Amino acid sequence: MKLGIVGLPNVGKSTLFNAITNAGAESANYPFCTIDPNVGVVAVPDARLDWLSGFYKPKKTTPAVVEFVDIAGLVKGASRGEGLGNKFLANIRECSAIVHVVRCFDDENIMHVVGDTSTNVPVDPAGDIGVIDIELIMADVEMVERRIVKAQKAAKADKKYLHEAEVFTALRDWLNDGNSARSFVCDPDDAALIATSELLSLKPVIYAANLDEDGFAHYQDVPYYQQVAEIAAKEDAQVIPVCAKLEAEIAELEGDEKAMFLEDLGIAESGLDRLIKASYSLLGLISFLTAGEDECRAWTITKGTKAPQAAGKLHTDFERGFIRAEVVSFEDLKANGSMAAAREKGLIRSEGKEYVMRDGDVVLFRFNV
Repeated sequence: MKLGIVGLPNVGKSTLFNAITNAGAESANYPFCTIDPNVGVVAVPDARLDWLSGFYKPKKTTPAVVEFVDIAGLVKGASRGEGLGNKFLANIRECSAIVHVVRCFDDENIMHVVGDTSTNVPVDPAGDIGVIDIELIMADVEMVERRIVKAQKAAKADKKYLHEAEVFTALRDWLNDGNSARSFVCDPDDAALIATSELLSLKPVIYAANLDEDGFAHYQDVPYYQQVAEIAAKEDAQVIPVCAKLEAEIAELEGDEKAMFLEDLGIAESGLDRLIKASYSLLGLISFLTAGEDECRAWTITKGTKAPQAAGKLHTDFERGFIRAEVVSFEDLKANGSMAAAREKGLIRSEGKEYVMRDGDVVLFRFNV
């Protein structure tokens, strides 16, 4: 899973990226300090994998991972090449979802840049979101125009492409009215067709409302945060309150120190943990686990994945020669203390090709090739 972190310059993108990935991307109070997209790979926190690793003491423990891409600050006119422009819009196309960082605090020492990079303007979360949305939508219009022309040319030889041209023409008109591709209503077949076009405004969004320390302590009462929450509710998107400055401090702590710091803040999880959970939920992802003395590992799949396709994550031969899956829920395994005890109680199930995997399944795949 790859998440693209976007936003206007100076909203806290790189500070948040540094905190959650410890990748050390440069952070400075001026636009475009991130010249090349910074990439950081983060292990997905999973207490189930930790328990399995403690039990089996394997040679190797491999968590699921999330890849974060910190993309340089976009400005008004990016779709026309302003600022760093289309180069960075292209980087977003490779991401599964967008994390849109929105500044939700005032600070006279930090420029708030929207268009002209030399001009400091008042903080306006709703307006900022609108600026980024329009840039993504306008970049999509160009993509859709090309798709229409291509379909019209193909229709001269095969009339089936006429419908494709009609679908993308309707979508272009929708985009030109300032609407995102996500909100375009159509039947499932047409939606599948549109999904082949890698449109920016089609990608699911998580809003990261970046507050200062005082605001984060009572974020629901902060008017700036309320603006972001209202927009997220209308779009059926997710919003996560974060304080990039605090996340940077949390990132430097480990174990008990980290737990105590979070407790003092009155929060159960770091922004990273909450962001990853929101991402899994947004993209419809779950994890299953494999365990043994050689390796304990978490695997990410989409909800609804059947056992043979899950086996294919381990190796293509596992899917091709799938026989059955021996499955126990993690909770049953932990409650009984071992596979042998779980087997004695009949809690290990033998599942066939139609079995739909569940979050937290601990699996041994049987195959023959």
